[in-house]
Amino acid sequence: MPNLFSDIPNDLPKELFNDLLNNERIRIERIISLGHTSPDKGWYDQEEHEWVIVLQGEGEIEFENEDTIRLGVGEYLNIPAHQKHRVAWTTPAEPTLWLAVFYR
Repeated sequence: MPNLFSDIPNDLPKELFNDLLNNERIRIERIISLGHTSPDKGWYDQEEHEWVIVLQGEGEIEFENEDTIRLGVGEYLNIPAHQKHRVAWTTPAEPTLWLAVFYR
């Protein structure tokens, strides 16, 4: 049986993205970060809405021209399509496990 907390590597040179479900209406993705942030090249500007929850660790989502929101275990956020955002910080001492649901 699949488990969100299994197969978390000890060494994470870059963030790990796994699609758990992907069809034309919804995409569910597991993201594992270990001190990672979004690339310096810019902001995420997505076609879909994104609902994201932290299942382990902590992370900060920064919005263009807005505040930064810190999420801990069990805390979630809905990001409307085209709201520019980036991951500004994730816990460096333990993996941060995100579950992201992208929908139209």
